[in-house]
Amino acid sequence: MTPVRQLPWITMTTLRRTYSLLQRPRCTQRVCTHLLTPHRAAAGNTNIHQHWLGAASTLQSRAFALSVHTFKSSDELRGGQQHSGSTAEDGEDGEDDEGEDFIQDSEVEELFQQQVPTGIEGQHRVFIVHPDVKWGSRKQYLTTAELMMAEAVGLVDTLDNWRVVDKLILSTKTPEKKRIFGKGNFQSLTERIRQTPGITAVFVNVERLSALSERELEEAWGVKVFDRYSVVLHIFRCNARTKEAKLQISLAEIPLLRSRLKNEIANLDQQRGGSRYVGGSGETLMEVQQRLLKEREMKIRSALEKLRKKRHLLRRQRKHKEFPIVSVLGYTNCGKTTLIKALTGDIGLQPRNQLFATLDVTVHAGQLPSRMTVLYVDTIGFLSQLPHQLIDSFSATLEDIKHSDLLIHVRDISHPETVNQKVNVLNVLKNLQIPDRLMNSMIEVHNKMDLVDNHQSAEPNALLISALEERGLDELKTAVEEEIVSSTGKHILNLKVDLSTPQLSWLYKEATVQDVDVNADEGSAVVKVIISTAAYGRYKKLFTGR
Repeated sequence: MTPVRQLPWITMTTLRRTYSLLQRPRCTQRVCTHLLTPHRAAAGNTNIHQHWLGAASTLQSRAFALSVHTFKSSDELRGGQQHSGSTAEDGEDGEDDEGEDFIQDSEVEELFQQQVPTGIEGQHRVFIVHPDVKWGSRKQYLTTAELMMAEAVGLVDTLDNWRVVDKLILSTKTPEKKRIFGKGNFQSLTERIRQTPGITAVFVNVERLSALSERELEEAWGVKVFDRYSVVLHIFRCNARTKEAKLQISLAEIPLLRSRLKNEIANLDQQRGGSRYVGGSGETLMEVQQRLLKEREMKIRSALEKLRKKRHLLRRQRKHKEFPIVSVLGYTNCGKTTLIKALTGDIGLQPRNQLFATLDVTVHAGQLPSRMTVLYVDTIGFLSQLPHQLIDSFSATLEDIKHSDLLIHVRDISHPETVNQKVNVLNVLKNLQIPDRLMNSMIEVHNKMDLVDNHQSAEPNALLISALEERGLDELKTAVEEEIVSSTGKHILNLKVDLSTPQLSWLYKEATVQDVDVNADEGSAVVKVIISTAAYGRYKKLFTGR
């Protein structure tokens, strides 16, 4: 049984500040932050609402701060030039966003740091348990328990200062129950966890644990309990660099915070005997915290919507410049970034052998055999058994895929689960409602051929490459060019130009010149170009009068 902790007192000043906050549902001109901070009270303050005194102290220690933020106007995301290796937060043409408020760096950082789910940071010695479901809707048919366990170990190994000390695959027929396993299996698991020295956390390799399950398991095992959702989110948090990534992670963490909040309130009610209202406001502490989390969620969504509009503007500007966009996607750690580096020669790219090393969409310019410039978009990696809330939180990032001219699906053919990984990627694309034109033209690339002997592809149209050794890239570039010419409606034309006019220089600027055959006697040339319909219309209007 978990011992009741000794809870400190709280001063009248803190209660007045809390009551004042509850009377003001919103702050307007400034950032207002009110923390339920425990203080030692003077002897005369001993009769204050003792139930909520402990509640304030405990929840504050769990990093649930009562805070309301007002986003201020900012000049962020204005101006700049989209370039090779830039993120989608960068500006492109200096479009004026005058009068449009945006969240500042300091406020993003405050949101990001204030919402950290407790108990997951720092060092951990982890016991991993994988529930092997024997039948029913939750049974995995395209993989094995051993491979799922290997992926769970990979997730833990991705984190600095985390170490797997033991692991166990345990069968279950009741994955929907709060303790997941049957009575006998649960008892043997509990004994093994307690007998393994130094364990600080248990990672239950399921998509998402309910608040009740998490609480039951933590009480039974006496350590923190994590699921795939919380572990993956923590990896995201460790890799987040840009404002958009931090906002999306903060949004994805809110369901986790709500779940933890329910457990905290349940613990307090057990210890103090029922719910109480705060400061005469008519709201329980649970209702206050839920309301403030909702307000924070709305502000994050508002900021992300402004970023979504900025992304739309950047996409429009790229289309205006007529750069074809190729999104490179695939399961996490399949080699997407390595491939883009090989295709573009961008030395700024530093691929890492790590899950979810890429969280932000980055854009990198490369040339095809015809000298046509395309923009390769590096996207976030996919993973099996990710809750829909996590995918929804990163919808602004994943939305770029919908607006591409071509998709390249990179597969790690050296991975034993390569087939299952492909199914997971295609399922995510289906849920994102990617247009049929993109799905039908998608190029499938079998990467890491250097790690497989005599690979024979079951997919006849797949291209076999090694991005690391830069093998098979010429065939890939040719395939990309053919699909781009087809999907963008560009024309391959032979145009006769007068060399005494600006026609040739105009074509070099506005189209892709493949070949120039000069006739010196006539002072003309036949130019082979790849040109868009719009650019060809401008050409005819400028130089032929049509």
